[in-house]
Amino acid sequence: MAVNKCVKYLLFFFNLLFWISGCIILGVSIYLKVSKDGNQITNESLPGIDLMIAIGVIIMVLGFLGCCGAIRENRCMLLLFFITLLIIFILLLAAGILGAVGENKVKDWVKERLQSKFTPLSDQKEDVKEDLEKLQRELKCCGLLNGPSDWQKIPDSCRCNATEPDCKSSAVYSTPCSEKIIQLLEQNMEVVLGIAFAIAILLIFGMVFSMMLYCQIGRKETATTA
Repeated sequence: MAVNKCVKYLLFFFNLLFWISGCIILGVSIYLKVSKDGNQITNESLPGIDLMIAIGVIIMVLGFLGCCGAIRENRCMLLLFFITLLIIFILLLAAGILGAVGENKVKDWVKERLQSKFTPLSDQKEDVKEDLEKLQRELKCCGLLNGPSDWQKIPDSCRCNATEPDCKSSAVYSTPCSEKIIQLLEQNMEVVLGIAFAIAILLIFGMVFSMMLYCQIGRKETATTA
């Protein structure tokens, strides 16, 4: 019994796109990692760049395995590809469930991470303080966890127009930057969930095509040896 060429080349094309997307994710992630514009505060509270690098490498390896397995009709590579996709799918599903039911725990984790790394603020190096001031200007906040009281001397980046919603009577922002970071995380959650859903769909197609080809190769080898 011959292997279905349509399934074979669909799987190859799917994995080629998978590999290219991994290269793009890895390249962009490395660029962001080495960029001088990175902010130590946001990098510490939202360590997504390192995760993106890991995801990019994993996707590249998976794409390579899938392409080789499809073209060479190698059952071992196809089975390894299928098992890896299944594990990633289960982890993705588990992460989505934990993220949905543990939203408050994520907020507490961000605050605890910032507190352990950057408090007290007076003991931090100048580059950390400069990063926080840059963040204060961008997000219109003041201080890291407790608001203006985090600073011994309130910097100009905390100053605001009294007509602004977050501005106190003393003309400084009242909201700590940790709360603004968490708000950004919540705003981007829908985008993250959408990407995760799209990846889950791709994983399902990849598993289906790889198992179909795996079974067809097995039947072909059985028919040949019979």
